[in-house]
This record gives sequence, C-alpha cells and structure tokens, in this order.
Amino acid sequence: MKVDYLPRALQALEDAPAEVQRAFFKQVKFLEQNFRHPSLRAKKYNEATGVWQARVTGGWRFYFNIIHDTYVIRDIIPHPK
Repeated sequence: MKVDYLPRALQALEDAPAEVQRAFFKQVKFLEQNFRHPSLRAKKYNEATGVWQARVTGGWRFYFNIIHDTYVIRDIIPHPK
C-alpha cells in the first residue's frame, strides 16, 4: 500500500511537536506494513465517509481513508478527551 497526504494533514504535521512527528512517521510505517498492527489501534471512525482513525501517541490521532491501494492521510490532531 502507498501513503498520500491531504494538504490539511501536511500542515497539521508541520505544526505538531517534534516528538509527535517522529511517532507519526513510525506509525505510518506500521500502517504500510500491517494495517492491523496493535499499536495503531485502527478503527472505522465514520462509516458514511469511510474515515478511519489510528493512534499516533496516547494523546494524538490521525485520520485516513483507504482508496484503492493508497492510505490517504486526512488529518493529525490531539485526541479529544
């Protein structure tokens, strides 16, 4: 699978703290290799729009769609608690 980024996700990644950026790229490698990797905790976030949620860290999440053979990263945000 490939990974692509929406402009919003790229901006969010740029604005995120350095430790979140490092953790995000580690998690994306897991996503590319194994969608069901335990540390991702990937789950369907919105059935209607096909958006998935996965864990970056305990306090951050990223959202993505699966389009054909590509994971399209939509956003990276602090986890709403």
